[in-house]
Amino acid sequence: MTHTLIGYARCSTDKQDLAAQHDALLKLGVAADRIYTDKGLTGTNRDRPGLDQALAAVRSGDTLVVPKLDRLARSVPDARAIGDGLAARGVKLQLGASVHDPADPMGKLFFNILATFAEFEADLIKLRTREGMAVARAKGKLRGKKPKLSDRQQKELRRMYDTDDYSISDLAELFSISRPTVYRTLGRHAATAAAAA
Repeated sequence: MTHTLIGYARCSTDKQDLAAQHDALLKLGVAADRIYTDKGLTGTNRDRPGLDQALAAVRSGDTLVVPKLDRLARSVPDARAIGDGLAARGVKLQLGASVHDPADPMGKLFFNILATFAEFEADLIKLRTREGMAVARAKGKLRGKKPKLSDRQQKELRRMYDTDDYSISDLAELFSISRPTVYRTLGRHAATAAAAA
């Protein structure tokens, strides 16, 4: 009976690159056509089509290979559910170069410790991001999106709109902005005028 290695790689954002994880899986012996991936999905998002395909591809005796545990799951319950599901089907889990047998008590303990660290790391990242945004907000560096048009352009857009010679679509095309942006600009201008009156 042949034992197949099935690989899984994931990155959280579309900007991140899967190449390093892909190369790591190839080095660990996974065939290129046996690697499943998810891009732009966080580990906390359980709706991961690539992971679902990888889990569907493994059979009893096979090994699911993941470069690091945090690529597979970002919470202890999620990691445990995946690990237990694999163990119940007779599938081994390989994290990097280490193969973990969830049926072995030491393997199970080690897997749970790794899952706890992965969740802790994810929580720390969230916390640091929130703190960074709070600091930026306090310094006045986080003010939301800047208007797409300068004050002068906004006044000109309003003036052109008031002449009744230009439609919303015309203005959107002339100023290279979307129609909703035209409506927002006119709304902002009207609110400013009303406040000044």
